[in-house]
Amino acid sequence: MSVADSAMTRDVMRDIAKHPVDASELQVHVQHGVIYLNGRIGRIRGHFQDIDLCEELNLILRVLRHKPGIRDVCCDVEFVGLTAEQRASGHPQRFHSHR
Repeated sequence: MSVADSAMTRDVMRDIAKHPVDASELQVHVQHGVIYLNGRIGRIRGHFQDIDLCEELNLILRVLRHKPGIRDVCCDVEFVGLTAEQRASGHPQRFHSHR
């Protein structure tokens, strides 16, 4: 991985950390201006139990796609910790995105 890709990967991880999601099982790397997100995200315990993970991930992707130097964002993420109500309402279990 190039120095620029390593620096951008750290920057992307900081951007994700600003959102109320548990991204501890999310792998992030940048290669030649393309961000790759793979793994799982969930809710942070405590005050953020009612957030919509899909909506929050869309916000994250929007921020990442507008970063200078980013050409594309590829996302294959599974949502964990959905409530029974969300599962019953048809909330997606996985999110795939490629601009």
